[in-house]
Amino acid sequence: MTRTLPGPTDHVVVVGAGLAGLSAALHLLGAGRRVTVVEREDLPGGRAGRLDLAGYRMDTGPTVLTMPDLADEAFAAVGDSLYERVELIPLHPAYRACFADGSSLDVHTGADAMAAEVERFAGAAEAAGYRRLRDWLERLYRAQMRRFIDANFDSPLGLLTTDLARLAALGGFGRLDGRIGRFLNDERLRRVFSFQALYAGVPPERALAAYAVIAYMDTVAGVYFPRGGMHALPRAMADAAAAAGADLRYGQRVTRLERSGERVTAVVTDAGRVPCDSVVLTPDLPAAYRLLGHRPRRPLGLRHSPSAVVLHLGTDRTWSRLAHHTISFGAAWHATFDELTRAGRLMSDPSLLVTRPTATDPGLAPPGRHLHYILAPCPNTDIGPDAAAWSDLGPRYRDTLLRELDRRGLEGVADAVEEECLVTPADWHAQGHAAGTPFSAAHTFAQTGPFRPRNLVRGTENAVLAGCGTTPGVGVPTVLLSGKLAAARVTGTPRRGNPRSRPSRPAASAALPDRTGGRASTGFPDPSASRSGGPEPATAPRACDTPPGRTAAAQQPPLSPPCPPAAAARPRPPENLPAPTPEGRTA
Repeated sequence: MTRTLPGPTDHVVVVGAGLAGLSAALHLLGAGRRVTVVEREDLPGGRAGRLDLAGYRMDTGPTVLTMPDLADEAFAAVGDSLYERVELIPLHPAYRACFADGSSLDVHTGADAMAAEVERFAGAAEAAGYRRLRDWLERLYRAQMRRFIDANFDSPLGLLTTDLARLAALGGFGRLDGRIGRFLNDERLRRVFSFQALYAGVPPERALAAYAVIAYMDTVAGVYFPRGGMHALPRAMADAAAAAGADLRYGQRVTRLERSGERVTAVVTDAGRVPCDSVVLTPDLPAAYRLLGHRPRRPLGLRHSPSAVVLHLGTDRTWSRLAHHTISFGAAWHATFDELTRAGRLMSDPSLLVTRPTATDPGLAPPGRHLHYILAPCPNTDIGPDAAAWSDLGPRYRDTLLRELDRRGLEGVADAVEEECLVTPADWHAQGHAAGTPFSAAHTFAQTGPFRPRNLVRGTENAVLAGCGTTPGVGVPTVLLSGKLAAARVTGTPRRGNPRSRPSRPAASAALPDRTGGRASTGFPDPSASRSGGPEPATAPRACDTPPGRTAAAQQPPLSPPCPPAAAARPRPPENLPAPTPEGRTA
């Protein structure tokens, strides 16, 4: 059995109403605990928030939902249902992959549809290889999910099970790039099933093959989009928690923890004192450790994942070549990962995720307008430009990205912009994220499973951590699981299934996967883990600029800091800023 908190745990204070905190709250409520959630913002969601600009409703974090039964598991803990509260729209295709040679591939989650698309794209032999790969991904997922991902570890000895031998037999401890290459020869196809290594913060040639489980979730399990945007998920979770009796306190920043010996006795905010029997801390690790008064000793310092520049655009036009999610690959591949994880340079030949949520939900923009979300991975501030450098670099890199998108077929994109918000590593740094990245510690072998910072902290008997920095790791699915696992440290491991009665799943959702866990994802890592509470600086103003000649939005919700006025003119990028060559580029 895994360790649980000693002593009374009747009243639990959860610090942060992001996805991790809300998941923990629902599971705790389902186990009969009294729960108070303290959130520094005025709305739930953490990084899965929303920015309103002149009628454009922009998701500020994750943009895709896959395997929604993982989220539903948290609702089920209180006898509620995700499918009763949120309309989920299946995406077909799940992604569109566009390559520098002008070719494109629609990624379908149905086996026959995807095999036919692969055959059209690369021939019958590759289609047969895809079917073998799909079978391997399914077996890999079954071997890992409940024993290695949805599990608390008290020591590395917890790995020594028959499941470990099964995972080894499947090649899970080999290298991701090499394992995918056993099934697919076409280099473009191998990218589609290995770029997910960026979730782990390591290049595909160095990532464990076990991380192909993320490709399973992205390309096999099905991709959905909640009507109203991804923020509809945390909003529904908060509503379910409130209906189940949670005390949700927004706009309250945690300043310190009161202690008696090794026990936390109260959470103190800028609005007052909340006595507690135990506490779940979901801020990023540096803030959580500051609240606790110490950090665990590690032989080596944590190595962090790459960061990202995110450009939210509200435009007066769109481009038919874009699906809901489009991954635009540059010609470079291995060099790109070297730039992001070793050299600390901006991508000279970028691979980009472009999300067009209004393709599925036009109501997210004013009539006749469109939303586009561009995510460009970039080095974290430990190895790349520091936070101060981004104040000047950010606007110039924004212009470089728009020129590159124009070259890849989004003609006139810069002129189409009506409203925008630019987010850079400087913004992540200002929010208290170590190394200026929202993706926390990389998933190297030494920072995975029982070797990742644990959700129990020595020196404090009744505190548990949740969020992307702890077990099991980065990404919406793992963040939701981290809340569940944190709750299990308080209450003990729950029985499979839900003891409470709950609404049945609507018929429209009958084809969704069984409740065996899952993940929400985008093509590249998403700023999705909970980041609420804690003594970090208030959310820093993002570089949300209204283009020259446009009128800025009059009001924004609390999750979205006010945008400064646009500069009169944007400076041109210097000669040494990456300027990818346009030859052969169509997206």
